[in-house]
Amino acid sequence: MPKLDIDIVTAEQVVYSEKEVDEIIAPGTEGEFAVLPRHAAFMTMLVPGVVVIRKGGGETEMAISGGFVEVRENRVVVVADTAERAEDIDAERAEAARRRAEEQLKVRPAAMDLARTTAALQRSMARLKVTERRRRRPGGAPRPGGS
Repeated sequence: MPKLDIDIVTAEQVVYSEKEVDEIIAPGTEGEFAVLPRHAAFMTMLVPGVVVIRKGGGETEMAISGGFVEVRENRVVVVADTAERAEDIDAERAEAARRRAEEQLKVRPAAMDLARTTAALQRSMARLKVTERRRRRPGGAPRPGGS
């Protein structure tokens, strides 16, 4: 059976690149979706959340803050605003950012600040979700097959 090739890139760098991937789960605007080999070609927007890459029984998670995904001919390209691997996220800093954003939302900011604060809250929640998933794994390390 064919496998998937995936690249996760930002404007600054290639954050993740892997071949022979079994499945990818990503946060779309209409909810999470999975991509398996031989998936129909499509392109869609991504919202802040977690991208899960499954390969050979292992998983790798990345926090993204939105972007786009293109699926075509067993190749998946994620162009993300930001993308971070679990091991690169400072959980304490992400928690502090979440608390700041929640406090700012309580004071009912102006429309422009509301959008910015809501985006900051979504980014911090995605980062915390990735660190929590990593923490729950035995040993807190990437699963076999993840890179």
